[in-house]
Amino acid sequence: MKKIIFATHNQGKLKEMKSILKGLPVEVLSATEAGIIEEIEETGTTCQENSLIKSRYVAKKTGEWAIADDTGLCIDALGGKPGVYSARWTDGAPHADFTLEKMKGIENRNSYFLSIASLVKPNGEEHVFEGKINGTITTEKRGVDRPKLPYDLIFQPEGYNETFAEMSDDQKNSLSHRGKAFQQMRQFIEAELKLLTAKN
Repeated sequence: MKKIIFATHNQGKLKEMKSILKGLPVEVLSATEAGIIEEIEETGTTCQENSLIKSRYVAKKTGEWAIADDTGLCIDALGGKPGVYSARWTDGAPHADFTLEKMKGIENRNSYFLSIASLVKPNGEEHVFEGKINGTITTEKRGVDRPKLPYDLIFQPEGYNETFAEMSDDQKNSLSHRGKAFQQMRQFIEAELKLLTAKN
């Protein structure tokens, strides 16, 4: 295994992924860099289904190890919305602004992020990893807007005074939902690489 294809065109996610897997002897490429320019239709009704749809597609298309994630922001006062539809909730309106408008006047601002990361090998073997973090929705946007990670501006993780967008990349990755899921994946990949080295 010399490279892993991350089933995303999202440069913000790709940057996080490369940071989390930094130091491993594998090259991390985006779907775009691997020659997949089409959007993979996410037809699942859960984050796990959507994550596996993407990683299965890329593994089959490239013949390489493929990884994907799907993340949902679940807000208690909105009945768990936007959840699995977080990336497609606003019909083009800015996600953070749209969410703050929905939350106007609401006292219960409890929420959580859930990330499901999946890894599919060329032989079809599948592995799934889960990360979750509780927090609250702020009353205003705070921090630096990361590319295509709009909810970072309004999500304040439990036990912290900063939003994700006010944290450094390393700090966010050390505690975030996606960071937790992909740290589990990193440990799995490290173990797999040791096995491959031992066999060779």
